[in-house]
Amino acid sequence: MSTHENDRLATIEVSGTHYEVGLQLGRFAADLVHSYTVPSKVWGQVMTYRDDSRVEVMRRIVRERFPAYWEEMRGMAEGLGLPFDDIVLWHFRGDVWEMPPEGCTTVQIPGNEPVVAHNEDGSAAQLSRCAMARVRPAGSKAFTSFIYPGTIPGHAFAVSEAGLVATINHIGALVSGVGLPRTLLGRALLDCDTLDDAVQLLQSSPRSGAYHVTLAQAGDDRIFGVEFTHLNCSVRKIDTPQCHSNHLIHPATAGEQQEITDSSLARLKRASELVDGAAKVDPLEVLWDKSDPDLPVHSAETLATAVFHVGPKSVDWSVYDRVGEASCFSSRKN
Repeated sequence: MSTHENDRLATIEVSGTHYEVGLQLGRFAADLVHSYTVPSKVWGQVMTYRDDSRVEVMRRIVRERFPAYWEEMRGMAEGLGLPFDDIVLWHFRGDVWEMPPEGCTTVQIPGNEPVVAHNEDGSAAQLSRCAMARVRPAGSKAFTSFIYPGTIPGHAFAVSEAGLVATINHIGALVSGVGLPRTLLGRALLDCDTLDDAVQLLQSSPRSGAYHVTLAQAGDDRIFGVEFTHLNCSVRKIDTPQCHSNHLIHPATAGEQQEITDSSLARLKRASELVDGAAKVDPLEVLWDKSDPDLPVHSAETLATAVFHVGPKSVDWSVYDRVGEASCFSSRKN
C-alpha cells in the first residue's frame, strides 16, 4: 500500500468504494492519530463543539450534497477506530472554531504554460503519516493528493485525472456560518470536470469557513485565485506573477474580519518581492527562501513543496520534502 524510506514523504495507493478509500486512509494513519492528534489541545477544543447548533445542520448539508465524501469520512472513522461523530466534527474544525494559525505559501505564474507552486506548512509531528496518496475511488475521478492523518484528501494540494490542479491556503476568517465545510469543498474540487466547474462550485455553494484556492488545468492557460469565506467568494484571474499566503488580499474580501499573522505578512511580502518584475521566476527559489531568519518563506513547518507545470496536454509536477535535494515524488497527469 505504501512506500516510506529514510524519513522521506511516503507514497501510498488506495482504491475501492468511497468507504473503502476512507478505511484504508484511516488505517494508514491510525497510530499517529491516537498518539498525537487525539491527545492534542486542538482535538480537545474542537470536540467541545459537539452540541453546537451549527453542526447538525452542516452534517445534513454534507449528507445531502456530498454523500460519497460522507462515506469516505465513515470509512476513515472505522479505519482510525474512532467514533464517526468525532471524525465528522474534526472535518468541521476550521468552520466551527477558528483554528490556530496555519501556514502555506503559493506562487502563481501565468503564461502559455502556467506554473503553480506551493509550500505545504503544517505540524512536523504529523509527517510520518502525511503522504502523497494516489486515490482511485469507484465511480469518481482518480486523483493524487498530499494527505494529512485523520482527514480525507482535498485540503492541501492535488491533481485530478481531469488535469485539474488545486492548492489550498488556510484563511483565518473570524466570521463563519452554516454551510458546507471548507475541507469538503476542497474534496469536491477533485471531482470537477473543468476549471470553470471548479470556480462555479466555490461560487455557488453555501460556504461555512474560509480558504484561498489556486486553480489551474491542463489544456487551459488560465490560473484562478479564489478567496472564499462564509460571506463572499472572490475570483481573480491571474495575469501577472503573484503570490498568496494566509490572509485575504482581494478587494472584495480583504475588509472581512480575519486573523493575520506576522508570518503570513512576512511570507507574502518576501515572496512578492522575488516575483514582482522578475524576467523569469524560479518557484523553488521563492518557496525555499530563508532570507528572513525569523519569518522565512520556507520554515521548519514546511512539510513539502510542490511545483506544477500546467501544459496543453498534461500536468508535469514534482514534490520536494528537502530543500536543495531531488524531488521525492513526480508525476505526469495527461
